[in-house]
Amino acid sequence: MNEMTRDLQPASGIGDITLGRVEAVSGGGARIRLDGRGVDLLVGNDDSALAMAGEIGSMLAMAVASRSVIATVHALDHDAQGVFAHIAFLGEGDRDAAGRLTAFRRGVTRFPLPGTVVTGVSTADMDAIFSARDIPNIEVGTVHPTQATRAALLVDAMLSKHFALLGSTGTGKSTATALILHRICDMAPHGHIVMIDPHGEYAAAFDSVGAAYGVANLAMPYWLMNFEEHCEVLLTTSGAERQMDADILAKCLLAARQRNRAAEGVARITVDSPIPYVLSDLTTIIQTEMGKLEKASSNAPYLRLKHKIDEIRSDPRYHFMFSGMLVGDSMKSFIKRIFRLPGEGRPISVIDVSGVPSEITSVVASVLARCVFDYAIWARNSAEHPILLVCEEAHRYVPSDRQQNSGPVRRILERIAKEGRKYGVSLGLVTQRPSDLAEGVLSQCGTIIAMRLNNERDQAFVRAAMPEGARGFLDTIPALRNREAIICGEGVPIPIRVAFDDLAPELRPASHDPLFSDLWKRGGDEDALVEQVIARWRNQRR
Repeated sequence: MNEMTRDLQPASGIGDITLGRVEAVSGGGARIRLDGRGVDLLVGNDDSALAMAGEIGSMLAMAVASRSVIATVHALDHDAQGVFAHIAFLGEGDRDAAGRLTAFRRGVTRFPLPGTVVTGVSTADMDAIFSARDIPNIEVGTVHPTQATRAALLVDAMLSKHFALLGSTGTGKSTATALILHRICDMAPHGHIVMIDPHGEYAAAFDSVGAAYGVANLAMPYWLMNFEEHCEVLLTTSGAERQMDADILAKCLLAARQRNRAAEGVARITVDSPIPYVLSDLTTIIQTEMGKLEKASSNAPYLRLKHKIDEIRSDPRYHFMFSGMLVGDSMKSFIKRIFRLPGEGRPISVIDVSGVPSEITSVVASVLARCVFDYAIWARNSAEHPILLVCEEAHRYVPSDRQQNSGPVRRILERIAKEGRKYGVSLGLVTQRPSDLAEGVLSQCGTIIAMRLNNERDQAFVRAAMPEGARGFLDTIPALRNREAIICGEGVPIPIRVAFDDLAPELRPASHDPLFSDLWKRGGDEDALVEQVIARWRNQRR
């Protein structure tokens, strides 16, 4: 194809141009023989604006009775008899008296027969297919191969049934995530979005429309943890010893919570109840229980628990969660801050966990996700505030291998994926390694946004997760350019290839990689810089 014609728009009259005829039909697509005009368009012998009509990913139309069946080209081949296009059916619509496409809908009820004439799809038809004027939507880019037809995501359908954004490193995945969330924030300034950011990339991107929390200001109370999360933090053993330690911890933790039961006005509590307690009370109870033992040889579990609690209390890295200042009942203020209640035009909370000790990062994510879900359950039918929970590097929390992570964060995210939409909790999963993500969680995502994937295992995994109607697009995933994606599922009228809009520099995440060729040309003041790094390292402060 001539470079001069590659970026031109389909002309309004392309729907009147015969490109070929149907030769064979199957349930999901057809084989088309392109005639002379279609071949000219395909190889670029025509310098008109029709030159996009034969490209991979372009759309074609076939008249069937009073309907127009729309399909997309996903493969081309050639033999002695001519050039053939393999197409996948997308949907159908009606034609009004002026010949304009109306009432487009996904799926095909009347299939074309062999011999049916194939025409192009005009710009007006493209607008009718992808239009979402009457449905709440956000525009995120343009539909390939056009430069004017806008690609819209149907917000309610996308969020109510979860979504996943997948793409290899360097494809623009973080910027695409920021673009989608910015569009949602613009549309819903009183929304409630919680984003778990493992690398500290997004705080600056949402400075104008959200609030950022890290180890310096998160102030997450340790007593919000349930029993399973306490075990994840405080138990260091495995097997039979771990079960023994867990039994002792359950008894002592319940006693510590009960000391504050009356103050919080709670009649009945369990070991999981989010009732404030003092860490020193817990260690005192453990010490008291250990004193009741008849044999000193059986006090090892108590000593392990006591030493672990003392270690955490004295470690400055854990102060964002285990500080003595977090004893009071701050549950209301914490929920309001993190969930943006009220949002005041800043609907997103970015939780930067890059400074959290790696040993408890999954626990912090678990507490946040569980608070989102529990709040939605108890707010149902009274004070409903739908919440979107976005997890960057989602494969860390719900990996395909249960041996890597079978803890509380995996269980709560799996539960949100399965049950969240009933309670108004939406899950957004962002990952560069979809094959490392639990298949059951990805299968619950109604909308999949797939950017370029270089790994064949990842491509196969996404192919299995995508709905049947999108299979024709899958072969183009390795060939996508940066900031392009295949979007399919509930969030779009039909599967589409999208070129994402540019995002202003100040709205982009800080996800750029160090430039070796540039940084290695600079020098000077290394002594002071190394001292600064060591000071940060030792003080665990950035």
